[in-house]
Amino acid sequence: MKRAAAILLACGLAVSARAAETAQERGKRVVNEALQALGGKAFQQMEDRVESGRAYSFYRRELTGLSIATIYTRYLAPAPGKVDVRERQAFGKEQKDGAVLLTESGAWEISYRGARPLEDLRYANYQDSTLRNIFYILRQRLNEPGLAFYSQGSDIVENQPVEIVDITDADLRTVTVYFNQNTRLPVRQSFRRKNPDYHDFDTEVTVYAKYRDVGGGVMWPYDTRRERNGDKIYEMFAESVQVNQNLTDELFTLAGNVKLLPKPK
Repeated sequence: MKRAAAILLACGLAVSARAAETAQERGKRVVNEALQALGGKAFQQMEDRVESGRAYSFYRRELTGLSIATIYTRYLAPAPGKVDVRERQAFGKEQKDGAVLLTESGAWEISYRGARPLEDLRYANYQDSTLRNIFYILRQRLNEPGLAFYSQGSDIVENQPVEIVDITDADLRTVTVYFNQNTRLPVRQSFRRKNPDYHDFDTEVTVYAKYRDVGGGVMWPYDTRRERNGDKIYEMFAESVQVNQNLTDELFTLAGNVKLLPKPK
């Protein structure tokens, strides 16, 4: 009886403590719990990652592209407000159907014709999306000065109970992240970005599902879906995800003999 009473008392104290949390404290707690669910130190010490699977692209809800994709990611030393990661997206079973190379200093589309720099807007959107990506925030930005967390409370989203947290950086970029209350893992994120053509805002949503241990206790989603203004624009179903594969600089550098093509106008 004494043990049961002690347990009930401890639970009651925990509930009382959480009830006394401010929105900022609750937001920070939920984010820290998510980091632990993803692997804690093992997640933050992840040096690189290789994801391979089927990638689909859509326009106005119609399928416009299908490819076997392999995405190589390598993390660099973080700097506040900067994109410090390199990524190479290779297409085709033998990775001979072209690639996209994204680095901290530039980005190119690579084909048999050569390497063409990405349009300025496309590269800027990539950087903005990366800075607001919850996994990038947890890996690279969590201790960044000016990063703030604000709990929006709990809700039911896509038939699962979630904790909702707004994360805002020193430059006032905000992303709203939805964490599953049971697993503590991020299942959805959304943010608004100004559309330069129509001078209004696009709502960008990414949904994550089917988490698996990909090595050393690191959890990673195998299914990723992106939407813009309610329309699906991209989806990837990974078949393999590996971390800490000792990826080299050569993979993220243009070959010396590649032909440099002019940037699109």
